[in-house]
Amino acid sequence: MVFLGKYRDKIFYGWVLVATFCVAGTAIWGIRFSFGVFFKSLESEFVLSRAATSAIFSTQMVLGGIFAILGGWALDRFGPRIVFLLMGVCTGLSLVLTGQTSALWQIFFTYSLLLAMGTSAIYVAVMSTVSRWFQQKRGMALGIASMGAGMGPLVVAPLATYLIAAFDWRMAFTIMGIIAWVVVIPLSQILKRDPQEIGMLPDGAEHSAGTALEQKPVLVADYLSPWQALRTRSFWLVAGIFFLYATYIFIILTHLVPHVTDLGFAAVEAATVLSVAGGATLAGRVLFGMASDRLGKKKTAILCTLLHIIALLWLLWSQEMWMFYLFALVFGLAWGGTGPTMAAIIGDTFGLGQLGAILGLLDVGFNTGAAVGPVLGGVIFDLKQSYFLSFLLGVGLLLVTTVLIVFIRRETGEPRAAIEGYR
Repeated sequence: MVFLGKYRDKIFYGWVLVATFCVAGTAIWGIRFSFGVFFKSLESEFVLSRAATSAIFSTQMVLGGIFAILGGWALDRFGPRIVFLLMGVCTGLSLVLTGQTSALWQIFFTYSLLLAMGTSAIYVAVMSTVSRWFQQKRGMALGIASMGAGMGPLVVAPLATYLIAAFDWRMAFTIMGIIAWVVVIPLSQILKRDPQEIGMLPDGAEHSAGTALEQKPVLVADYLSPWQALRTRSFWLVAGIFFLYATYIFIILTHLVPHVTDLGFAAVEAATVLSVAGGATLAGRVLFGMASDRLGKKKTAILCTLLHIIALLWLLWSQEMWMFYLFALVFGLAWGGTGPTMAAIIGDTFGLGQLGAILGLLDVGFNTGAAVGPVLGGVIFDLKQSYFLSFLLGVGLLLVTTVLIVFIRRETGEPRAAIEGYR
C-alpha cells in the first residue's frame, strides 16, 4: 500500500486495479476451471458415471447463478473490496473442506455450494468495476483485467495435475484452497469502487473547472435499472447468448481432458492442451480487447464466435497431439476475446450506473448454460461412448449465438462519445 501511495500520482489507479484483478482472477478463475483435471479422480473415487461426475460441477454452476445476482447487487451497494474479500474466504474454505470429504453428498456441499459462493461473481466483479474506471480504453482494460481467466488454466491446471500425482486429489484441493486465501484476501484490500472515490474521472482525467464542463463522468450518464433492462429485447438476447455460449464452452472445459485421455494420451499431456488454451486466451483478451476499441465491439464479438466454430470443427477430427494443440490455440484466442468484448457491449447497451446488478442477472443465463453443458456432454458420452455429437452440437450453438449478437442494440441515451465503437 505504501508503494501504491508513492506512485499514485504517476500511475492511473485504474491500471492498478486491472493488475490486481489479473492476479487475483488467475487464482479464482483457475480454480473454477480446473474441475476437468479432477474429473477422473472423483469418478474413480466415488464410482460414478460421466454424467454423475459432471453433475458435481453443474450443480456448482446452477447455484452460481444465484450468487452472481447477489454478487452484482453487493458490488453496486458495497463495492468490490468487500465482495472480493468474501470470495477469497469462501473459495479457500470450499477447497480445504472438499479435501476432507468422505462421501459424495459432502462434495455437493463443500465444492458445489461453497465454490459457487466463492467464484460465481468473478466475471461480474471484474467487468463491472473496470468498466467504471475506463471509457476510451475500456476494451483493452477489460481484456487485460480478465487475463486471469486464461492464466488460471495455464497455471492452475498443471499445478493441480502435479499435486494429484505427487500426493492425491484430496491434498491437491487442500493446497489450492490455502493458495486462494493467500492470494485473494490481501489483494481484495486494494480494490476501489470507481475513480470518483479518489477524485478522478475515467481513463485518468482529473476533476477541474475545465474538465467538469468538458467531460461528464461516466457514472452519471444515462443508464437502465435492472428492472428496466429486463424489459428490453437486448437483455434477453444477451441472456440467450450467455446461455448458448456457456453450454458450449463448458462442454469443452469439462470434457476436453477426458476426451484426450480416452484417445490414449497421458493425463499430463491432456492437461497441457487445456494449458495451451489458457495461454492463448492471454493474447486473445488483449488483441480482441484492442480490436473492439478500434473495429467495433459487435464485429469483434462475431469474429470470436466464428473462430470458435473453426476450432470446434477441427477438434471433431483431431487424433494427434499437435492437432489438439492447434485447436487449443485457436479456441483460446476466441475464448479470450469473447468475455471482455461482450462485457463492453453490455456496458454500452445498458449504461454503467447499475452494471453490477445487470451483469449478475445476465450471469444467470451463463451459469445455467454452464450447468447444462457438462451434464449434456456426459449424457451423450454415456449413450454413445463418444464426444463427437457433443462437439457437433457446440457448432450449432455457436451459429445461433453469432446471429443473436447481430440483433443487440443500445438501450440507453448515452452520448455518442461514450459508445464509440459500438457497431
